[in-house]
Amino acid sequence: MQQTPILKIPTLTWPALAVALVVSAVHPLQANPSPDSVDLAAFPAQSIDEVIVPVPSEVFAVLDKLGSPNWRAEIRESLGQQSGNRAQVALLLGTVIAEGFVAVEAEDPEKVKEIGRRVLTLSKAINVEKAVLERSKSITEKAEVKEWDAVRREFDGALQDVKGAMQELGDEDLAQLVSVGGWIRGTSVLTSIIRKNYTPDAAELLNQPALLDFFSKKLDTLSNKRLAADTQVVRVRKLLASLRPLIEAPEGYAVPLENVQRIHKLTNDLVNQISTREA
Repeated sequence: MQQTPILKIPTLTWPALAVALVVSAVHPLQANPSPDSVDLAAFPAQSIDEVIVPVPSEVFAVLDKLGSPNWRAEIRESLGQQSGNRAQVALLLGTVIAEGFVAVEAEDPEKVKEIGRRVLTLSKAINVEKAVLERSKSITEKAEVKEWDAVRREFDGALQDVKGAMQELGDEDLAQLVSVGGWIRGTSVLTSIIRKNYTPDAAELLNQPALLDFFSKKLDTLSNKRLAADTQVVRVRKLLASLRPLIEAPEGYAVPLENVQRIHKLTNDLVNQISTREA
């Protein structure tokens, strides 16, 4: 397999478009001049268990500089159907919040409002509705007047509120599934964008073995054994294992196009499985 060398971008983990799902605090958006080249090392970031997580708005900005993605083309028409399975609902909630970031980038107010309502419905299904009620209302109001930076912050906040409420209820394992669900959907979107206009710089955003190991470790050590044996959780663990050899490139090289296409298929297929009532 021929590797494509890269010159500027250092290896840095990034959980695709749903990076905010593992960040514990909201960062203010910063207006910086466009650089002549992309340097991921300069991103504002947080360290989660020694995994470096850049701020989502900065990664969106990099993608725009690398080719102005057609975000509207990445929005899913359906936000999925929930079942009575709590693992499925948690994973689905993660994918829907990730969809919110995509809808914000597409500046689609109607989709953003639909997603805000869906977040509320799914939160109710896992008993954390009160935690996001005001956020959901605010998302709708700010999308109506197209205050996109504020909408993005509300999605950040909604995720934090959901995870905080789950932890108070002793459902930390379920909170991990929300994070992983968002990462899977985000990675599906990112690979869709990269495969349409492949460049080594863009593909380097996928080179995130430490983050993948982080998620794998979390799912392998779930305290709720019944949840750990859930069909959906087993599928996610298998996906992470399948992705591991695909997302890591030798130092100085980018993830090749064929790997990007394979990652997209694997993550997209699982998003579709998570989104079905029978899942």
